Amino acid sequence: MEVQAITKNVRMSAQKMREVVRQIQGMPALQAQAVLQVVPRKGARVVAKTLRSAIANAENNNNADIEALRIKEAVAQTATTYKRYTPKARGSAGPILKRNCHVKIVLTDEKK
Repeated sequence: MEVQAITKNVRMSAQKMREVVRQIQGMPALQAQAVLQVVPRKGARVVAKTLRSAIANAENNNNADIEALRIKEAVAQTATTYKRYTPKARGSAGPILKRNCHVKIVLTDEKK
């Protein structure tokens, strides 16, 4: 059984979010929650929220045992980028890229 949760259009670059997501790859779900509570990054709060949602999906939709859940896949993908411009020298414009990302967490209750 696999259960997933996706958080879309988070106002943070996927590169920064991947650093947090890599830390919980393959962990048991409850252990990953404990790890995310002590990670001092903004991305950790978003990933923790997505993980809580995935656990709730498994519990409510599939009657899964929370203790047996493991993180099969945790990825941060790029989303749309807001493009803005700032004035530069001699009347030119410099781009400002405001990046977004999607966070996807897939849980499974199977052993490795």
